[in-house]
Amino acid sequence: MPITRIDDTRLDALRGEARDRDRLRANDNLHPELTDPVQRMLNAFEPGTYVRPHRHGSPPKWELFLALSGAAACLTFDDSGMVTERCEIRAGGPLYGAEIPAGTWHSLAALAPGTVLFEIKPGPYAPLTDKDFADWAPEEGGAEAAALEAWMRGAEEGERWSR
Repeated sequence: MPITRIDDTRLDALRGEARDRDRLRANDNLHPELTDPVQRMLNAFEPGTYVRPHRHGSPPKWELFLALSGAAACLTFDDSGMVTERCEIRAGGPLYGAEIPAGTWHSLAALAPGTVLFEIKPGPYAPLTDKDFADWAPEEGGAEAAALEAWMRGAEEGERWSR
């Protein structure tokens, strides 16, 4: 197997895919199979893409994000939708990455065009049990989802999303 390279050419292509998609995001799996015990991927996303607040389920899993380009807000929530913690990760720092604890409600919001994050989490990936979506968070695609995404870009600890 050859070395898997993460370079400007790869990141530029992924950023272009994200810009061209309706959802404004694209991922590039580095792990060879969904059954891999360590999931590794590049996620490109643009401001305006909605990552519905969720936690990783059965069994609970952690996630680690590192900013390769751009910037993102990492938010954790309580069961009612109140922000319990917020940090901003940026390529070039001062905070480069964040690890979300297992079983924690969370989301990400792109703060800059061309944002690419490296994500790592335990596998295997099981589509039916990978994500548990927060009941208080609207489904993707509606006006409320766009409003929540815009709110998350500036939300602070202690604030609660309300419809």
